[in-house]
Amino acid sequence: MQNQRLKLQQQQHQQAMIQQAMMQQQHPSLYHPGVMPPPQMEPLPSGNLPPGFDPSTCRSVYAGNIHTQVTEALLQEIFAGAGPIESCKLIRKDKSSYGFVHYFDRRFAAMAIMTLNGRHIFGQPMKVNWAYATGQREDTSSHFNIFVGDLSPEVTDAALFDSFAAFNSCSDARVMWDQKTGRSRGFGFVSFRNQQDAQTAINEMNGKWLSSRQIRCNWATKGATFGEDKHSSDGKSVVELTNGSSEDGRELANEDAPENNPQYTTVYVGNLSPEVTQLDLHRLFYALGAGVIEEVRVQRDKGFGFVRYNTHEEAALAIQMGNAQPFLFSRQIKCSWGSKPTPSGTASNPLPPPAPVSVPTYPTSP
Repeated sequence: MQNQRLKLQQQQHQQAMIQQAMMQQQHPSLYHPGVMPPPQMEPLPSGNLPPGFDPSTCRSVYAGNIHTQVTEALLQEIFAGAGPIESCKLIRKDKSSYGFVHYFDRRFAAMAIMTLNGRHIFGQPMKVNWAYATGQREDTSSHFNIFVGDLSPEVTDAALFDSFAAFNSCSDARVMWDQKTGRSRGFGFVSFRNQQDAQTAINEMNGKWLSSRQIRCNWATKGATFGEDKHSSDGKSVVELTNGSSEDGRELANEDAPENNPQYTTVYVGNLSPEVTQLDLHRLFYALGAGVIEEVRVQRDKGFGFVRYNTHEEAALAIQMGNAQPFLFSRQIKCSWGSKPTPSGTASNPLPPPAPVSVPTYPTSP
């Protein structure tokens, strides 16, 4: 239901955006400041806006993932289509550039976000969103970070922060975004000033529903931090906010995390009933059809097991499908990534299909 509402909102905004663009092309003189400002329209909330950020007075936009062939003059020309520009600054980088555009009126900035976010320039989609001062985010470099996985695509920074705000020392929350597609990568990080609050949040929020999915919570891998995402533009400190990456395109999330490391091919299966055997687990995951199973192990006395797949992608699919299973011997299993990557050079040795469940037969009456 929530996804349908979001789609309807997007369609309505898109229709309004098209009508506005057509009117602006037909009557460009009407949009000169002091003659008639553009109608009040707002872009849909998206990207890494800081919790509590209020764009009502913001006149500046951030533009990221800009093709290296784009010049500052071309950038200004592109953004001038949304309204008169006060200043424009392009910061060139080897892989992709970024910049900041300051408008005379915040409504022109809103128009730029709606019309230019995702626009392909030289075949590369730009990421456009509000720019904001770094002081609007607390310095969390010394805080305690937890990892939050299995996030729904529509979950933003603000939504993630709101879900953990009940824990008093929660200081920040960020969803990691894919730089190329502009979509959520399905995980994020939440910071706490107090270590005990972070541990309590892990204990209480793991498995809870956020939007349309049950989230996974754990301590963030050592080194997985938000990173330094501060830029400088004409002496003003602003931050990149749309894709969860640093200015040179490096992802802020730890590249060694299981979600990002192709060497992780093992699924951890928890909450197993004591009677679950290795064969039972093999049958269940074989029936899922996620991929080629290489190994199955069960620690019956500890209530968990492992299923190793041939590839990272197969394991990721198995985690998703395994968590959707209703029950295995009266318990709902919980699947996540194994704690260790598969050693490089491990030979592929697929397990044969599990033996079918034997059904006893009885002699028929003569």
